Amino acid sequence: MRDGGCPVAHTDRFHGVYLPTRHTDIAAIAHDTEHFSSKSVIVNDLPVAEIGSFRSPPITSDPPEHQDHRRALLPAFSPKAIEKWVPVTRQICNELLDDFSDSGSCDASADYAQHIPVKVIARMIGIPEEDGDLFRQWILDLLEIGPNDLKVGKKAAREVFDYFGEYLKARRKDPRDDIVTYFLEAEVDGQPMDDSQIMGGLFLLLLAGIDTTWSSIGSSFWHLGQHLEDRQRLASDSTSFDAAVEEFLRFYSPVTMARVITEEVEISGTTLCPGQRVLLPFAAANRDTDFMEDAETFQIDREVNRHSAFGLGIHRCLGSNLARMEIKVALEEWFRRIPEFELTDPRVVTWSSGQVRGPRHVPLKW
Repeated sequence: MRDGGCPVAHTDRFHGVYLPTRHTDIAAIAHDTEHFSSKSVIVNDLPVAEIGSFRSPPITSDPPEHQDHRRALLPAFSPKAIEKWVPVTRQICNELLDDFSDSGSCDASADYAQHIPVKVIARMIGIPEEDGDLFRQWILDLLEIGPNDLKVGKKAAREVFDYFGEYLKARRKDPRDDIVTYFLEAEVDGQPMDDSQIMGGLFLLLLAGIDTTWSSIGSSFWHLGQHLEDRQRLASDSTSFDAAVEEFLRFYSPVTMARVITEEVEISGTTLCPGQRVLLPFAAANRDTDFMEDAETFQIDREVNRHSAFGLGIHRCLGSNLARMEIKVALEEWFRRIPEFELTDPRVVTWSSGQVRGPRHVPLKW
């Protein structure tokens, strides 16, 4: 599409959606808060005029409010703050590996990847890990089914807010060392965060912190299961994981975000009309050869990797340090115990739909 003379595609579905394909255009839109709003980051059947006032800050907030919302959450996801979760994540990975490492086969997505971010975030928030199936169902309803069935999406959103509302009440009475208590003690513009801001932060953790990392870990194993040289590289060189994680993120970027067009603007000769939406396919940006040399080639040891898997502009992913850590630890612990493996049947591999893309079944054997 990008090379075929269509840098910006358009569909009348979902009340009008544009799809830029060039890195330059995607970056320009992501940085432009004058013509584009983040009040709707998911494309669905709800007309822009009916979005209403609901927000899930900071991901759906715009300037000037966005800066204060984001600043309040940043300390909880700084490199130093995430460092303390490394041993917890290693423990989680090894508990999962205990269940299948001696069996000679597993589904790397269903048995491993999907559980890691759920368990980590459950511990960070201070909620039961046993509710993992509930979280994954909400993610399915919100991100895959909800865009085409608004009733399913709205029901899931209500359930999420009801669920977190109970924990908010409990932490007010019994503060603990977790994210909920941190939010309760945090301030926005010199004032304590109100319930809508706290709930928005928790909603963001669920929506943006689980499915995306699950998808990235799953994609990594899908790739490794088919590329012997890359497996051997990671198995033989413990210093190679950092570069590998960045290349997995770049080449298999899971996230496409959306913006609402607020004012008419021209992008690459196409006039974008107010009241419609535009998708930001960061995966396409990362494969643009005009931006990065050999962008269509996976290089596990790529030295210069200015990818946009975590987004661009003021809404660049708040949890990038957490995601990187989870992916790296998941790979390190796997290779420590299962250094050689392969994909058994590519036909069994299935992928999620919607704006977060990742494999849901990755059958491996060793």
